[in-house]
Amino acid sequence: MYLNPERITKISVTLALYLMMAGVAWSQNRQPNVVLILADDLGWNDTTLNGSTKLYETPNIARLASRGMYFTRAHSASPLCSPTRASILTGLSPAKTGITSPNCHLPQVVLTPKLAERAAPNSPTVMPAPVTRLATTYQTLPKSLKAAGYATGHFGKWHLGHPPYSALEHGFDVDIPHWPGPGPAGSFVAPWKFPDFDPDTPDQHIEDRMAKEAVAFMEAHRNEPFYLNYWMFSVHAPFNAKSDLIDKYRQKINGTMDKNDPQRCPTYAAMIESMDDAVGTLLDTLDRLGLADNTIIVFTSDNGGNMYSPVDNTTPTSNAPLRGGKATMYEGGTRVPLVVSWPGHVKPNTRSDALVNSCDFYPTLLEMLAIKPESGQRFDGQSFTPALNGQPLERESILTYFPHAPPVPQWLPPSVSLHRGDYKLIRLFHAGPGGAHRWKLFNLRDDIGEQVDLADKHPEMVQEMDAAIEAYLKESAAVVPIANPAFDPSKYDPAQEGQPGPGHFGSKVPKSKPANRPGNRPPKKTPAQ
Repeated sequence: MYLNPERITKISVTLALYLMMAGVAWSQNRQPNVVLILADDLGWNDTTLNGSTKLYETPNIARLASRGMYFTRAHSASPLCSPTRASILTGLSPAKTGITSPNCHLPQVVLTPKLAERAAPNSPTVMPAPVTRLATTYQTLPKSLKAAGYATGHFGKWHLGHPPYSALEHGFDVDIPHWPGPGPAGSFVAPWKFPDFDPDTPDQHIEDRMAKEAVAFMEAHRNEPFYLNYWMFSVHAPFNAKSDLIDKYRQKINGTMDKNDPQRCPTYAAMIESMDDAVGTLLDTLDRLGLADNTIIVFTSDNGGNMYSPVDNTTPTSNAPLRGGKATMYEGGTRVPLVVSWPGHVKPNTRSDALVNSCDFYPTLLEMLAIKPESGQRFDGQSFTPALNGQPLERESILTYFPHAPPVPQWLPPSVSLHRGDYKLIRLFHAGPGGAHRWKLFNLRDDIGEQVDLADKHPEMVQEMDAAIEAYLKESAAVVPIANPAFDPSKYDPAQEGQPGPGHFGSKVPKSKPANRPGNRPPKKTPAQ
């Protein structure tokens, strides 16, 4: 029997189109995919979404925002990374997990928080010695999605513990590069120092490689629901990038930019472009695979931008108009970019001023996916699906617990904060006269830079908001700082609060001398990661 080749071609094309359309229809009837992209140390003003940066270029993050909703008042659960990461996976505050500092790469295994044995005489408080591993007993987000039939993959930074506390023990089928450290091993640009993970090509950028691995995961699981957890190494230290991009931004800075613009680090700008390129690679893949319309994408950061490390004779970034940044309890430390996209469900190119927190992602995703929590499972966060639907989000407050005092610019004594409406209260543990607490109160609507302390003007508001803080800390059984019985007031000057310690940009303290700040001994101090 003879068949006309032209007819065979038409039949093949028709069949291929039918199968493709059937596949798209099937994918839209199955559970949505989830892609959670977490940047590392990306500040609130480190993208073009606020319209203020003159240096950074983030067209792919802007493309994602055009497909979904941008939240202008999103916060991380901590101004440092590991506590926020634990909050995303558990829906619980650092006050409950006990992971309150980024020390999960250290060799010591600590699963229960406790107070340090003692503190130096220049410290008003004895601070907690934090947990160093995310215990595998938690019902984490990947465990819940895996039980619901999802393929689960983690790519990039983990920083919640060495095996047996790695991503593989927390519900992920895949963990690449299976690295417990606080940043990329040695460098962003190859050669790297990962023990079992080599570059494909010389000078390969780690985000190019991570995006490639993430693409392979999506291609392998295109016919089933998947949860892709892409926790970027960018834009954390070490500060290095593709040389051509550094040259590009150096020329931009030396050309048309205002000489007084505080964002003027070419290396950091180059790092942001590589990060944004990786986001674009994921978006392009979802489009190519026909999965974009059935995929929930969350993009956010684990804390505010680094404004203290010396790079290119400046700091990596500036969080202005916010005060402070990474490792501080001011808005610059916890207010972060957040974009959520889900075509057909979240109205494209919209903004929300709803107050949300990284503890909210777990309950929000469960509600979006119509997956019930485990029996008895409770969250500190709440679902913000009403905001995603364009409705008001009814919530009383969000709490941020950070009982440490790294010596970065704008540091504060160990503290906890409460956002309620337009107001933010910061309680400074035992930093007042006679070992009493001290407070700072700000109206963020009128004073986003937190320059005008209203605590003395509104004592009743301070008392009411502080009572809410106290109730939560007691309910959560948090290990909180106590007044230091060995404290010597003559060795502590409150006027020095916020002054950077040695090794930080702008410090006037010689590196060989200790910072003029409260410190605990033991445990040994861990640098902000």
